[in-house]
Amino acid sequence: MDIKIMPDKAQMGKAAAAAGAEHIRRAIADRGAANIIVATGASQFEMLGQLIEEPNIQWNRVTGFHLDEYVGLPIAHPASFRGYLWQRFVSRLPLPLRAFHFLDGEGDAKAECRRVAEIIRRHPIDVAFVGIGENGHLAFNDPPVADFDDPSDVKIVVLDDVCRQQQVDDDCFANFAAVPERAVTLTVPRLLRADRLFCVVPGALKRAAVASALHGPVSTDCPASILRQHADCTLYLDAESDPDA
Repeated sequence: MDIKIMPDKAQMGKAAAAAGAEHIRRAIADRGAANIIVATGASQFEMLGQLIEEPNIQWNRVTGFHLDEYVGLPIAHPASFRGYLWQRFVSRLPLPLRAFHFLDGEGDAKAECRRVAEIIRRHPIDVAFVGIGENGHLAFNDPPVADFDDPSDVKIVVLDDVCRQQQVDDDCFANFAAVPERAVTLTVPRLLRADRLFCVVPGALKRAAVASALHGPVSTDCPASILRQHADCTLYLDAESDPDA
């Protein structure tokens, strides 16, 4: 794992976006198309803002996916990740994407898992932008449900209490009871099959999770620890999230 310590969130976002953009351009140059996964949450604001500003990307040759979505939450809800990505990324690109396959947990969630799994199997991922949760989760693979040998690409999970409380602390929901108990998520093995991973993790609230991910055992107790076994992962930290600062 390549670890980069940046001065602040703005510099983290700029660096991760620039590195990811270079690999998107390279995939398009090599085979005429690129497939990407983008993350959501407050930690990704700056990265996404920079990514849409990156020059010379033929976005009409890019197919996009995202990590997760709540079950039963309408797209108009302020916490919807579909809504987040439409507002902050998809609708702001200078060219329309070839396609963006939103995870829709509002209807038949099991059918949605099958639908997106089939599509993503046909689109090997060149670049995945990810984050790490306060409980060490990747996407919505919380410690109680994370499976490093998961046979599925997309599945329904039950969110643990730490994860749900983080959504309240991030001002996504008014209170704990309002946070959905289930979500649709890409699985850990699905994420690890991306050619390149760029992981942006700012803030003091993430320091303990980063410490476990970097220095603890590779275990589902901290799902993000598996990133150490990826062949090409870059982790972006700031002074607050760096456990060795």
